[in-house]
Amino acid sequence: MNKDSSSHLTIIGILFLTLGLLMGELPSWGASSQVPAASLETLRLGERIYREGILPSGEPLVAAATGGHAAPGLTFACVSCHLRSGLGAYDEGVNTPAINGAKLFRPLPRMFRGRELGPDAGEPLRPAYTEESLIQALRGGKAPDGRVLGLGMPRYPLKGDDARLLVTYLKNLSAHFSPGVVAQDLHFATVISDDVSPKGSAAMMGVLEQFIRSQNDRNMTVRDLRSRLMAENMMGPDLAARSFSLSRWMLHGPPESWRRQLEEYNRKEPVFALLGGMVSGEWQPVHRFCEDNGIPSFFPLTELPVISESDWYTLYLSRGYYQEGESAARYLHGRGEQSKVGPVVQVVRSSPEGKALQAGFQQSWLALGHTAPVTVSTPSGKGMTREFLRRLLAKERPALLIVWDDATALPALESVSRRDGRPETVVFSARYLGDTLWSLPESLRDDIYLTYPFFFSPFAPRSGMGVQKIPTDRKLTLRRADVPFNDEIQRVVTLTKSLTQLFYPLLIELKGNYYRDNLLDTIGMMADQQYPLHGRVSFGTGQRYAAKGCYLVQLGHGVNPELIKKSEWDIQ
Repeated sequence: MNKDSSSHLTIIGILFLTLGLLMGELPSWGASSQVPAASLETLRLGERIYREGILPSGEPLVAAATGGHAAPGLTFACVSCHLRSGLGAYDEGVNTPAINGAKLFRPLPRMFRGRELGPDAGEPLRPAYTEESLIQALRGGKAPDGRVLGLGMPRYPLKGDDARLLVTYLKNLSAHFSPGVVAQDLHFATVISDDVSPKGSAAMMGVLEQFIRSQNDRNMTVRDLRSRLMAENMMGPDLAARSFSLSRWMLHGPPESWRRQLEEYNRKEPVFALLGGMVSGEWQPVHRFCEDNGIPSFFPLTELPVISESDWYTLYLSRGYYQEGESAARYLHGRGEQSKVGPVVQVVRSSPEGKALQAGFQQSWLALGHTAPVTVSTPSGKGMTREFLRRLLAKERPALLIVWDDATALPALESVSRRDGRPETVVFSARYLGDTLWSLPESLRDDIYLTYPFFFSPFAPRSGMGVQKIPTDRKLTLRRADVPFNDEIQRVVTLTKSLTQLFYPLLIELKGNYYRDNLLDTIGMMADQQYPLHGRVSFGTGQRYAAKGCYLVQLGHGVNPELIKKSEWDIQ
């Protein structure tokens, strides 16, 4: 989604309908006793109507816009305008009102720039709904005072039972603040496994703890009237008065034991959201825990995210290694490499990184209309050896060779020549090779192409927050000193600081409505921004991977080589 990089949030999707019936967050039933277990099926059916436009019968919800024309499906589902939280949106004078239970069943106050005005602003815009008047509004498009709702408000010819299912869902939608919102505190956590680099985890924790201290120190200034008014004007009256707290959820032992540990942490100290986080290997156990418990997870520091088009609660900086595989496929397709005689062969190390690269390449390659590549795993517990590679080349005679392995594969590749069947195009992952990429053998540099997932631009990481413009008198290069492989601690610090810089404005935009789905709805309206190392990041509605690009590069010759861009920034 292309938007300018101003600091304002823009609303996605509300220009199609000015009023529709809302959607939002379920009130975390698993962590709350507000909803009896007997009503969970009722709420599930109401949620399906609201979010998917599907009735309990399995038939699509039929809506009639002004003029009487009926149309089934998601176009007129409540979520289309009122979002998952049911809190609606306000943008450039267009107001899509909140229709969660806490708003519908009380008089509607007057608003200014998305904020409620006090009783001195005049009479409410409408009286409170009752269940019956809400059903009539759904069917006939009239408010409790008889006013006809906007032309964009669909009319739903719902039968009695279906109407009551939807009304019951709306009554419970965003009815109580989410777990982790306690008195005047917002409670967060970060997840760390015990086998990650101690220096890396300490660097991340230092930034996150400073973020927490900064908010709490700011709140100390609201004691005098002038400081309080300034804080309220900048942050809103609710956030200005809140403190933050952060827990460190340490995970011990193998990944299969993490779910039990996460559930216990969550039982003892529920949190509003997870910030950052570092684990060895795949993020999948934490991802699944967040999906099942409805807990937002914001920018974990992982290159092995879960790839999903439907999951909601985890927001990743990128698709990681998978994204590199996608970009390799797109680049080779664009070069017409598929027309060469011989198969495309992938050599894959049996590691999470290798498997993610393989999956990204193969799925993208197939989607581009090609036959599946020949995929061969390296010997168990080993990388690509000389003997293994010679046998493979003799058998397959590949036109293209994709090697998803680390630097231990390079001696084997150097040992074979084009006479031995080595193709003239070989692809590696620069990130998987790591700092070793700078010592690629000279004889291979013209043949090896590298996926390079970091953005090369006139912006560089600051020592503090965000990014800075590189002085115009400094020559931009892709030499070793200018890329992020050799300073892991600085990379962690830079990315975590930028995470907090993005996250705080989102909290301001909640305007005191501390519902987890409202946080995620708001993220979906975030304007594009420059992000260190990863270029322009953006979240559209439902998008869960912010940085979407990658280069293909080669290493130049000489003792102080530069990476040479062979492609533009490939946007997935």
